[in-house]
Amino acid sequence: MQHQTNRNERHQRIQYVTVVLSVLIVILIIRLGWIQTFFVRSIVPNGNRTVREQAVIQRQEGIVVDTGRGDFTDRSGRSITGTWVRVPVLFPGGPVKQDGRLRQLARILNTDPAELLRRWKGLGSPLIWKDSSGKPLELTDQEAAYIARFAPGAAEALPYRRRYERAQNGMQWLGFLYERPEDSYRTSSGAAGLEKTLQPLLKGEGETFISHLVDAERHTLPDTGLHMNKPSNSYYPLQVQTTIDLALQRKIESLTEHSLMKEGAVVVLDAGNADVLAMVSRPFYDPRHVNPQGSDWSNRAVKAVVPGSIFKIVTAAAALEAGAAKEGETFHCHGDYGAYGLACWKEKGHGTLSLEQGFAESCNTVFAKLAERLSSRQLVQMAEALGLGRQVGWEGVNLAGMKQFRLFDGEEAGRVFDSRTQAEDTGARVQTAIGQRDVRMTPLQAANLVVTLLHNGEVRSPRLVRRIQYANGGTLLELPAHALPAATGKIHPHTAHTLLHWMEKVVQEGTGKGLASAKWKLAGKSGTAQTGQAGRAVNNQWFIGYGPVEKPRYAVAVLVQNAPANTPNQATKLFGQVMDFLASSEGGVSSS
Repeated sequence: MQHQTNRNERHQRIQYVTVVLSVLIVILIIRLGWIQTFFVRSIVPNGNRTVREQAVIQRQEGIVVDTGRGDFTDRSGRSITGTWVRVPVLFPGGPVKQDGRLRQLARILNTDPAELLRRWKGLGSPLIWKDSSGKPLELTDQEAAYIARFAPGAAEALPYRRRYERAQNGMQWLGFLYERPEDSYRTSSGAAGLEKTLQPLLKGEGETFISHLVDAERHTLPDTGLHMNKPSNSYYPLQVQTTIDLALQRKIESLTEHSLMKEGAVVVLDAGNADVLAMVSRPFYDPRHVNPQGSDWSNRAVKAVVPGSIFKIVTAAAALEAGAAKEGETFHCHGDYGAYGLACWKEKGHGTLSLEQGFAESCNTVFAKLAERLSSRQLVQMAEALGLGRQVGWEGVNLAGMKQFRLFDGEEAGRVFDSRTQAEDTGARVQTAIGQRDVRMTPLQAANLVVTLLHNGEVRSPRLVRRIQYANGGTLLELPAHALPAATGKIHPHTAHTLLHWMEKVVQEGTGKGLASAKWKLAGKSGTAQTGQAGRAVNNQWFIGYGPVEKPRYAVAVLVQNAPANTPNQATKLFGQVMDFLASSEGGVSSS
């Protein structure tokens, strides 16, 4: 009986163990099924790839050919960043001796065959071959074809996404990327310009990786070919459509080169909505090689400098609005004003002239007398009403997860007076009224001032970006054009029309009469501000205006900084060249 009991107990224990093992096997099967079905699709910690993708990559040897960062286009969809090129990539396990084929490859790579062999033998991981500037060497179609035949698996001509197509240029508004020293392709974040202000949207969802399958010793497996791994998110990378017309941008860059402009900026705005069609800053910069300690990467189009006589637009508007002067009033200019150390630029004076003529001839005497009739507060309020003394670039709030951002990185507000004490001083007010002393204005503000007059005194907010799109073409974000009214209100439309008419007179018979032979009828205002650089007298030369007069389409501001004193106004000539190009470009740049 006892023996039968023991047999029953052993049988029960076997059943229990069998059940437990069966349950464990079922759990294991379910777990494996879950891993294969769901877990492999999850993202690995601190990464942008799934577990399955990462497992495959661990069996591969390759290189990153695209960081996945968002790109920029111009207003017509032409690429500004993100161009695919072919570059040479060397994999471990290459040739062991020199021969004719290796010498030919060395010539393509611009190196010595012995040096090429030495570096190849020492490879522990794939190597993108770089040129003398430290950037991946771009191959011609013929060179890429030769490398493809050379030794498949050991050398490849692979597609590579180059971010910046051009070297030296004046597109500082675009900015550049901060690159980690240990890897010249992978980038951490935008360091300036739109690359910086739109960083949260541009950073992307992961890299594109091209590789060979390798064995345990990291040797390429034969006949396996190349494999591409990239993020599967169809929404990224994003594409930013700017307001820039790339052809116009490049033409103006060329014009500044031929004019020998060393420092300054040119801004072209759409007169209809204040969109930035071109924005050129000099000296040029190379976004691929930026010295953060230098200044060439700084966008001078949004930096405030002494405006000179273009500020007389503000003084004239303040006098008209305050009733401090009448349109038909006359003044007399002797040359030397006799106070405040002020003199007119015309040594013997202009004689008797009307307010309109004083504007056209940019007579300092006329505007000094206006300043004596005005208060400092009236000048400040008029400047603000016309979009000066404050940032005017497009600003977004609570868009795409960003609480606040400005499109124009580093934009300065400028100013009218430096302190209250100076503002109450009559001599300081007179110097301010002719655009000297402590007045500061940016080229962007100057061009937008013209747009403001063309809109009956309504200040617009210039855009540099129109929309941000998903990779599949859908729209993530629209950035609508909008007005930017001042707290002090706007000027009367009649005042705006009067000033625009006076700007026509500048070109017809005043300081801008050299533009009378332009392809379009133009209007504008010249300015020369006396400044200093390293102990020598230099000038800021300005010309701002619009065209064609009959149906204004463009507002343009040209600043030539630190020009030698007593030299002709280069800004006026360059303004005419920009307008002539717009006139001859099949009717100009299309607005949309």
